[in-house]
Amino acid sequence: MNFDGLLMFANDELTDFYIYQGNQQNRVGHNTMTNPQLLSASALFLLTSGGASFAAQTWDMPTAYPATNFQTLNAADFAACVATGTKGEINIVLHPNGSLFKGNDIKRAVQTGQAQIGERLLSAHENENAVFGTDSVPFLATTYEASIRLNAAAKPEIDIALDRQGLKSLYSVPWPPNGLYFNKEVNSVADMKGIKVRSYNKATAKIAEGVGMVPVSIEAAEISQAMAAGVISSLITSSVTGKDTKVWEQLNHYYLANAWLPRNTVVVNKAAFEALPKDNQAALLDCAAKAEVAGVEKSKAADAEALKTLAANGVQVVVPNDAMKAELAKIGEAIAKDWAAKGGAGAAGILAKYK
Repeated sequence: MNFDGLLMFANDELTDFYIYQGNQQNRVGHNTMTNPQLLSASALFLLTSGGASFAAQTWDMPTAYPATNFQTLNAADFAACVATGTKGEINIVLHPNGSLFKGNDIKRAVQTGQAQIGERLLSAHENENAVFGTDSVPFLATTYEASIRLNAAAKPEIDIALDRQGLKSLYSVPWPPNGLYFNKEVNSVADMKGIKVRSYNKATAKIAEGVGMVPVSIEAAEISQAMAAGVISSLITSSVTGKDTKVWEQLNHYYLANAWLPRNTVVVNKAAFEALPKDNQAALLDCAAKAEVAGVEKSKAADAEALKTLAANGVQVVVPNDAMKAELAKIGEAIAKDWAAKGGAGAAGILAKYK
């Protein structure tokens, strides 16, 4: 297929990619940001190769986080790898910050084929299957090394659960360890009672209820607005999300509880994946393996940078006192037991492999 040229039309919200063949205009992709690092993989491939090998198979990839977030940047690298590895036959267009589908709708969109591929915080779907919440069992894995081991133990069970839903996991990347943000000094669980806190999965809701806080379900893209409106006045999340949402405008204390390292998982529609030629399947899996390794390093770097940014903006980054740590650990232990009981054989198998 020969193309006469490629044009990109951009404004503040959208960049569209068109190929002109003779007098016919063909739209081949679009991107919801103008950040050059996050141009669609199709456009990147066309610009670097002249488009001679382009086969029009463009996949939409919704994500729930900002274009500058390390998870999104890692997904952009993955998309570029796929474009190169498949010689332009699979071109992934990123849609960050919930612009195509809100976070809670992404997994379902991939299941139903509305999007071929997507990135989702899998623990948010623990109500579907307990194994999806493995990475957010309180204080089970509190370091990157432990997170990697826990993921290796859980992946076979997670893959079985996803397969039954018509999905296939490609890679997962941990967030930095999660802590607690407040707008005041907190020295015990008693100091937390009645505070409204953002909840993003079952674990955060359980922790909140355990300490007497009020969990409010809010997607990442809506955190800043919710804090400004007074809907919440606390967060259980990572340093990176704190930085992304400029928590210092509302909150001034961050307690390094190291409760868990939740993971974003990139899933692909199983039917779409199996319809690909074997060499393209292999290319996707190869790029996914690279993205998982690279993502861990990006996460560590993003954590270090975010902690510095929080401190520079007046947020006190502190380790909880021993009494508070003990109180949180006791609550976490009860939640972990409940998860193991509800998870049945799948959860038991994961814990046995992990420990």
